[in-house]
Amino acid sequence: MKIGLKVLSVALLGMLFIGQPLMAKVRLPKLVSDKMVLQRDAELKIWGWADAGEPVTVRFLGAYYETQADKNGEWMVTLPPQKAGGPYILEVNDIVIRDVLVGDVWLCSGQSNQETPIHRLTEMFPEINVSNNHMIRHYKVPTQDIKESVQEEIAGNAVWHSGVASEVMNWTALAYFYAMEAYEITKVPQGMLVSSLGGSAIESWVSQEHLKEFPRLILDKEALAGMEQAKADKGEGKWNLLEWDDTDWGTMQMPGTWRENGVNVRGTVWLRKEFEIPESMVGRHARLSMGTMMHNDAVFVNGVFVGSTGYEYPPRRYQIPAGVLRKGKNVIAVRLNAPAGNGEFIKDKPYKIIGDAAEIDLTGTWKYKIGLDLNEANQYAERLKNRGMVGSGLYNGMIYPIRNYQVKAAIWYQGESNSGRPHEYGALMKGLITNWRELWNKPELPFLLVQLPNFMEKHDKPTDSGWARIREAQLQTFKTIPNTALAVTYDVGEWNDIHPLNKKAVAQRLFLGARKLVYGEKITSSGPVYKDMKVEGNKIIISFTETGRGLMAKGGVLKHFAIAGEDKQFVWADAVIRGNKVIVSSKEVQNPVAVRYAWSDNPDDANLCNKDGLLASPFRTDNW
Repeated sequence: MKIGLKVLSVALLGMLFIGQPLMAKVRLPKLVSDKMVLQRDAELKIWGWADAGEPVTVRFLGAYYETQADKNGEWMVTLPPQKAGGPYILEVNDIVIRDVLVGDVWLCSGQSNQETPIHRLTEMFPEINVSNNHMIRHYKVPTQDIKESVQEEIAGNAVWHSGVASEVMNWTALAYFYAMEAYEITKVPQGMLVSSLGGSAIESWVSQEHLKEFPRLILDKEALAGMEQAKADKGEGKWNLLEWDDTDWGTMQMPGTWRENGVNVRGTVWLRKEFEIPESMVGRHARLSMGTMMHNDAVFVNGVFVGSTGYEYPPRRYQIPAGVLRKGKNVIAVRLNAPAGNGEFIKDKPYKIIGDAAEIDLTGTWKYKIGLDLNEANQYAERLKNRGMVGSGLYNGMIYPIRNYQVKAAIWYQGESNSGRPHEYGALMKGLITNWRELWNKPELPFLLVQLPNFMEKHDKPTDSGWARIREAQLQTFKTIPNTALAVTYDVGEWNDIHPLNKKAVAQRLFLGARKLVYGEKITSSGPVYKDMKVEGNKIIISFTETGRGLMAKGGVLKHFAIAGEDKQFVWADAVIRGNKVIVSSKEVQNPVAVRYAWSDNPDDANLCNKDGLLASPFRTDNW
C-alpha cells in the first residue's frame, strides 16, 4: 500500500507540471567562462542568449544586475568599473563561472608570429617549463573565416588557460612573455585574448566598410544575394503539395528528355501529373514504379514524400503508404535534378501505380515548372570572381564576435603576407585601427605595433625591399596615428626562419611602449625616429626625434646607411654621429639627394640607437 501511494504521489506531482513551461536555458558566449580576465576600471558587458522574454540575473561581488532576453533572444547587462583582483565567482542565473580575475586584457592579433606556439621556445627559454603564474591567462580564438557576413559567436570550444606549468603549453609565445612582463611591472592580473591566424593578410582583419578604397577586396553582396536566390529551388516545400495551383505551368510528354520538350536548363525541374483511381485503390497501399530518371529525383504523392534516388541508374520503385491515395483528384509530383542539364524520364521503362486490382498509367502529359536554373546563377559569376580573395573574413568571424569583451589595448603583429603589396599597407593599417576603435567604441584605443624583424639573406649592395616598405608603413602609422607605439625588431629575427624565436625581446619592447602609451609613465620607449634632412655640400644631415639621452652606435661604427644622387643609385655610405644628428656621405656621390637606413630585408647589422639601447626605425628620405 505504501509503495502504491508513493507511486500515486509521484504521478500526481508530475501532473502538476504538465503544460508548465520549462525554464529556458541561458547561453553565454564562449569567452565568458572559467578563468577569464575582466578589464579593470571599465564598464563591463556581460551578454548572451536565451528565449525571448527570459529573465536573466547576473551576480558579481555581492551585487546583482537584472535584464531579460529581447525578441531576438539576446540580452546584456553592464557592470560598473571594477578594481583589479580575484579570483572571484560570477553567476548568470544557474551558471557559475569560477576563478575570474579582474586586471588588464590585451587583444593580440595578426599572423603566424603572433600565434607562434610556446612549445617551440622551450629550449631557448627553459623557464617556460616551470612557469608558475596563475595571475596571467590566455584565450586563443579558434579560426573562423566567414567572408559573407559578421558572426555573433566565435567558433570552436576554446577555454582560458593560466600560466602554470600544466597549462602553459596551450599559450602562444608572444602573449606569454608579454603577460609575464606586464605582470612583473604592474602586479595586476593579465588576460591575453589572442585572435590571430598564420599566413593571414591584414585585409582579412578589416571590415568591408573600411576597405572601400580597395574594390578588389569588396564582396558584391547584391550579386551574392542574386546568386543565392538563383540557386534556391523556388518549388521547395510548395510545388509538391496536392492543392498547389499549376494552371500556368508548361507541359511535357513523358517519358522523354527536357530538350525534346523544349526545355534547355541545368538544375531542377518540377513535374506534376493529376490522376484518378478506382474505388478499389482508395486508401489502400500501392506500389509506384517510376522507371529510371536522369539524374536524381524526389517523388511525392498527394504531398507525401514516397522516395528518392541519388543517381541515374537504379530503377525507381517506391511504396505509397495506405491512406495516401484518395477518391477523386490525386497528384504525383517529381522533383528532378540534373546539374549537367537535359533531365529525363528514360523511355521504355514502366511508369505506373500498381494496386492489388488495378494499375494507373503515368505516361503522357505532365505539367512542369523550372525550380532552379543554374544558368541564371552564371550571370553573377563575373561580379563574384573575387569571392575567394575579398577581405574581412577573419574580422567577421574572429573580431566582430568578441566586440563586447572589454580590452585595454590591441597588439598587432603582421605584415609578412602583405610584403608583395607594401604600397597599400599604410592605408590598410589606418583602416584597421579606425575600424577596431569604432567597433569597441573607444576612439583612443591604444595600438602596440610590432615592426617586421630581419629576414632572408643579406645583399652586398643596397637594394629595395618589400619588407623594408612594410616597415616604413608601420613607422608612418606610429608617426601619424595617435595612441600608437612601435616595437622595432630588426635585430632579433633569423635570416633563415620567418618565425624567429626570441619573442621575449619583442614582448619587452612592446611593453615599454605600453608603459608610456597605456600607463602614462614618463620613460623613453622608442628608438630614434627620422625627422628631416638637410643637404650641405656632399653630405646629408639627418635629424631625429625620440633621441632619449642621445644617439649612439651599437658596437662602434654606424652601419647600413646608403646614399644616392639624382640618378637614384644607392651606394653604401659613411655615417657619423654629431650630437643628435647623423652626417651621411660617400666619395662616390658628390651631389647627394637621398639617404636610406636599414633599408633591406635583413638589416641586422644596422646599429643606430639611443643611449637607452633602443634601435632606430628603418627609414628613407626619398619617395622613389
